[in-house]
Amino acid sequence: MPKVYALEGIVPVVHPSAFVHDSAVLIGDVMVGPRAYIGPCACLRGDFGRIVVEAGANIQDTCMLHGFTGKDTVVGEGATIGHGAVLHGCVVKAGALVGMNAVVNDNAEVGEDAMVAALAFVRAEARIPPKALAAGIPAKVLRSLAPEELRWKRDNTALYQQLAGRSAKTMQRVEALEAPEPGRRRIDTAGCIPLSEMKARIFKERA
Repeated sequence: MPKVYALEGIVPVVHPSAFVHDSAVLIGDVMVGPRAYIGPCACLRGDFGRIVVEAGANIQDTCMLHGFTGKDTVVGEGATIGHGAVLHGCVVKAGALVGMNAVVNDNAEVGEDAMVAALAFVRAEARIPPKALAAGIPAKVLRSLAPEELRWKRDNTALYQQLAGRSAKTMQRVEALEAPEPGRRRIDTAGCIPLSEMKARIFKERA
């Protein structure tokens, strides 16, 4: 069972169709919507402001979500928060992607279907427009996302929505094997490729 803690009588809410990993921590005023995915060692601290993870969003491994009193930290419907990212008192709108180890700071807003690159720092009060790519420290808007990038992002989100269901049905705590079994099968997920690889394929096709 995930580590879920009430604080001052406020109990986290997790929709039955969401998946929350056993090692994740949810404290206080946290609301996790349907088909959401909360990955291993993610921490959602609703001890000052409210944390809202909307339908189909995914919060990946070791992410940290926190905020201020009277402010909601919101991850919109179908948004992706990549491994190790930190969200603090901000809003990430529907379909947006925050890359690995990025930080989105107080009162910032990441627009619908926008993408924040890995390791970027979105400073307080910043506004990232819809369907834009932002990168750097501090993050700056570089350009609009290409149709192929938007499609890859939607496909990636769908994979995590499927992962929530796969994990709920098949993940179980077991003892590790001492050696791989003969003919060990792989976990192959169709359509699961890095963005850079997808771009390289498109460039090759157009050349």
